[in-house]
Amino acid sequence: MAERIVARHDGARRALALLGGLHYLVLAGEAAWDDPLDRHEAFLSDYVARQGVQTNEVQRSWVLLPLFLHAAGSVEPVDVVELGASAGLNLAFDRYDYRYEAGTWGVPDAAVILRGRERRPVPRSLLERPLAVRSRVGIDRAPIDVRREDGARLLESFVWAGQDERMRRLRAAIEAVKDDPPEIVAGDVAEVLPDVLASLPRDGLTIVFQTSLFEYIPPEARASVRATLEGAPGPLVFVASGSPRGVSRAWGMRVHRPGQGYAFVGHADYHGEWLDYDL
Repeated sequence: MAERIVARHDGARRALALLGGLHYLVLAGEAAWDDPLDRHEAFLSDYVARQGVQTNEVQRSWVLLPLFLHAAGSVEPVDVVELGASAGLNLAFDRYDYRYEAGTWGVPDAAVILRGRERRPVPRSLLERPLAVRSRVGIDRAPIDVRREDGARLLESFVWAGQDERMRRLRAAIEAVKDDPPEIVAGDVAEVLPDVLASLPRDGLTIVFQTSLFEYIPPEARASVRATLEGAPGPLVFVASGSPRGVSRAWGMRVHRPGQGYAFVGHADYHGEWLDYDL
């Protein structure tokens, strides 16, 4: 039955959606993992047809924070924009507690504590920099509202069974943003980004960032985003994941200052489990 559902759609991503759909039912108490899939074929077929894979891995903030601190330097406050924000959990990065070999950053003993493996230590001098966020806004084609039970459950459904620590971290992050969620604008990033940037104050630094999104949008959309960033009013930096250099199964992380080109700042795990900070 699984092959029948997936064959109607597009391969690997739809297989993930199928697993997510079953987990969605399991989390609601409406199915069990060992149920025959035929029992839920109507729901799963519809779910796979309409639901994209939606992950909002908050552990990525542990990788992103050093890049934000590097990009901002001594400038604060900053306005932060995420492309492909999902529920905006990484937009709330300054509400979490970060642990690195050389020191800590953020809110001590916050409900969300982020740590990982450093292939090269993040410098203490970097972690001593403050960074105040004045505004935060995300753009996503299908934003998730985690204040709604079905929104929170949708994110949870794409955390696989047995990943208990990842689920705990996700649920803690959802609680951290529920009372004051970031603004998420619904739409195509290439179309919406110019208006979002135009709405921001021009007396400070804007940090725009994306992780993984560029892998899923067409080349012309990526080119449009880059052109918008190059022509943006006011100081801006773009923090982005992309192709690695000389390694496999990793992101190459870059910081781009319009008009000045890209600075390669190291490699990172797709889900933020390790960082090789190279500056």
